[in-house]
Amino acid sequence: MPLVDNNKDLSEKRLRLLQIIFVAVFLIYTVRLFAMQIVFGDLHRSRADTITRRSQVIPAERGEIYTSEFSRPVVYNTDSFAVRVSPAEIGSKNIAQTVKQLAAFLELPSAVIERKLPPQTWHLFEPIEVASNISFSKITTIAEHIDALPGVSWQSKPMRNYSNTGSLAHVIGYVGDITKDELTTLYNEGYNQNDTIGKAGIERRYDKALRGKNGQETRVVDVKGRITGSSVLRERPEAGKNLVLTIDRRIQLLSEKALGNRIGAVVVTRPSTGEILAMVSYPWYNPSVFLTNDTGTEYQKLLNNEHKPLLNRAIQSNYPPGSTFKIVMTTGVLAENAISSDKTIDCPGEITYGDRTWKCHIKKPGHGRVNLRRGLAQSCDIYYWVVGRDYLGIDNIVTYAMEYGFGETSGIDLPGEVTGFVPTPKWKAQRFHEKWLGGDTMNVSIGQGATLVTPLQMSGMVAMVANNGVIYKPHLLKEIRDPANGNVIETVQREVLRRSGIDKRIFARVREDMRGVISEGTAQYPLNTVKAVEIAGKTGTSEVGLADRWHAWFAAFAPYETENPQERIAVSIIVEAANPWEWWAVYAASIIFQGVFANQTYEEAIAALHFQWLPGLQERRE
Repeated sequence: MPLVDNNKDLSEKRLRLLQIIFVAVFLIYTVRLFAMQIVFGDLHRSRADTITRRSQVIPAERGEIYTSEFSRPVVYNTDSFAVRVSPAEIGSKNIAQTVKQLAAFLELPSAVIERKLPPQTWHLFEPIEVASNISFSKITTIAEHIDALPGVSWQSKPMRNYSNTGSLAHVIGYVGDITKDELTTLYNEGYNQNDTIGKAGIERRYDKALRGKNGQETRVVDVKGRITGSSVLRERPEAGKNLVLTIDRRIQLLSEKALGNRIGAVVVTRPSTGEILAMVSYPWYNPSVFLTNDTGTEYQKLLNNEHKPLLNRAIQSNYPPGSTFKIVMTTGVLAENAISSDKTIDCPGEITYGDRTWKCHIKKPGHGRVNLRRGLAQSCDIYYWVVGRDYLGIDNIVTYAMEYGFGETSGIDLPGEVTGFVPTPKWKAQRFHEKWLGGDTMNVSIGQGATLVTPLQMSGMVAMVANNGVIYKPHLLKEIRDPANGNVIETVQREVLRRSGIDKRIFARVREDMRGVISEGTAQYPLNTVKAVEIAGKTGTSEVGLADRWHAWFAAFAPYETENPQERIAVSIIVEAANPWEWWAVYAASIIFQGVFANQTYEEAIAALHFQWLPGLQERRE
């Protein structure tokens, strides 16, 4: 019997097993390869592209901003650079040293850059912008030491130039880096992490038109995200649209100098269209401080300034209207026929009501017997106290105040407008759990108490009188233009904000009485020195609890009579009680009206009005 070769059988079995394994593995790889290339090929190719390519944003040039003349921009762009850091290319152990060196070259505190590179970003190869508005000379210094600065790069990034804004700061606003909260809200609208965004004023209101469309540059990167090749695709950025404002540069400068460095505001409008021709709020600020890389420190300085330079007093400050409110009262008396306009009321200088003596502060000896016309011209408090309390009543007063737009925003194309306030019996009951009294009505009747308005609302009141009962929505944007050729893309049309149902004859009578304020009343001097145009308006002083100072108001329009409404302007001025008392609002208005209608500069208007030697004028002209 032959012997069995067990070793040979075992070898053959092992060989067949290996053949089976090789065939199985081959089949598995074949099926897998077929699935990857044929079945899921498109998906994997897409993923491969994503992994090997990375897009980098090319910032668009922001649109320029012009005044109405469209001659030279008040806001434009200048060449600049932004410095970026890719933390993962540095390594967490070396970030502190790199940041210290980079900060020294940029002449910045290290903390400014460290805030842009928190530990949670250290694993990222994606560049993070750590500084902007960097000069070419500093970029040259960085380039010379680039071997010691791994992960540091730079790119061109146009920056805003606010050198021409001056008193337009509150109108123009400023830009800054987009915050995390803003990015969360705006990410789906195309905003990115390193974007610059409008923070205030026109820059904020029309940010989407101004910002343009960013371009893109796509680069080849390795599996860890490091750049391995040159640019493979470039999408050119599109510049933002240019904006033309309604602001008249000459009138703005005239208003700026007329107000001087007195805390307050000036608003000049065209009643027939709602265009804002000038808007000044003092003190203003320099928007360029927000372009520094240590913006937080500069912002805090402005916040801590006791005079609140960030506040646009034209639309963001509430003031008691004082005697300018008597225009509302006059309108109500005439429209309701509450008392005959010829009926006189005696003003002995003071009256007693309740447990208080009410003094007519305009003329302590009293005005004697005054009717409606003389009551407005002489701004007699006692006349309006009695008429408001005994004839017109608080409900009618509130109705006519709201008819003029008090207590509501105007919808001007600037962020941050406040509403003002018109007190009512219901409000007092809810707020203080007290009944409305006759003394409350007396306070409201002369624009005191809880009544509050803004200078813009005051200009709306004057505009309604000038327009026979119509207020057009105030606006600052005039046109949007193509940055390439200057062609007009969009023109802002006038829009009715309020249309009163009051008879036009009532407004004609109110205009007559406002003219009487100038020709024979409290504003007779200095406004009668203006020979260039006839003015109609109303003075006002509002108490703020100081014995020797008050807010000084003046609201007016001119020409008093005209066949061309387009030439008419309205002026609203508030000079706060924070200034030494000098009743400056009427003087400032005189300068503005003289300068506008005589086509004169501030200096020429001062000379024509013989105001050269007014106390306090010289030291306040800076």
